[in-house]
Amino acid sequence: MQRETVMPEKMLEKCEKGGTVERFEYDTFTYEEENKALHKGAWVYLPYGYDAGKKYNVLYLLHGGGVTEDWWFKIFPDTVTILDNVMAGGVCEPCIIVAPTYYRGDEEVDKKAEYITEHFHTELRKDLIPAVEKHYATYASGDVSEENLVKTREHRAFAGLSLGSMTTYRAAFYNNFDLFAWYGPFSGCGGPFGDHELEVKRICETLAEGEKKGLPLKYMFCCNGDADIAYAEHTDIMGKVLEQCPQLKPGENYEFFVIPGGVHDMKAWQLDLYHALQIFFC
Repeated sequence: MQRETVMPEKMLEKCEKGGTVERFEYDTFTYEEENKALHKGAWVYLPYGYDAGKKYNVLYLLHGGGVTEDWWFKIFPDTVTILDNVMAGGVCEPCIIVAPTYYRGDEEVDKKAEYITEHFHTELRKDLIPAVEKHYATYASGDVSEENLVKTREHRAFAGLSLGSMTTYRAAFYNNFDLFAWYGPFSGCGGPFGDHELEVKRICETLAEGEKKGLPLKYMFCCNGDADIAYAEHTDIMGKVLEQCPQLKPGENYEFFVIPGGVHDMKAWQLDLYHALQIFFC
């Protein structure tokens, strides 16, 4: 389909049916020795008219490198305006959006981008998702057993920008494919020093294994601007995946959306999110 390559102006207008953004805090026992908790926080967008008696799909949405969970909703509050208009206009069904962070507050550990993007997967699985979906009205219905989280995977998506795009692959796709059916990597896969062939292999193996287990990919919506610093590596990797992976089917469960002239900035990533929400959970 033909997608808009700039954000429609009406999406940036104040919406009378505005959602709310609230702080959500939780403990993770993933990283500390002797089972000591690391206290962390995320921002949660609740759509207008949020009703604890209903069930909502959930998108987990990550920031990029060197910033925090404040990025999407607090540093760029116009993201909230876009979400309000998207949902009020029926572009997508009302959903919950969770903006956490992969950072731990440990300066030495947080310098290691490759490490934190991969190892966020355990916190995501064991701590963040159970805490969120026990507290909010999701399709898990408060049952956050692993069996039920797998059963409800089609109501869960993961997306992120830049380093968060790399985390989308490493923490959500490779390591938690049984918990997510929808993916939005915005600007990158392997990073500037990544092993392209290794990423291709991991993507293909993840999809093949998911198919064997009866856990199909609902949709992978890759995005990048053709002037983005991550464009070349992202398109190279996904182009090779398409050649080798029969499970990835353009127009059916896969798209690579390119913004002409798009660069590595928030304007592009908000547009990516706008389009992803038109696909996720449909």
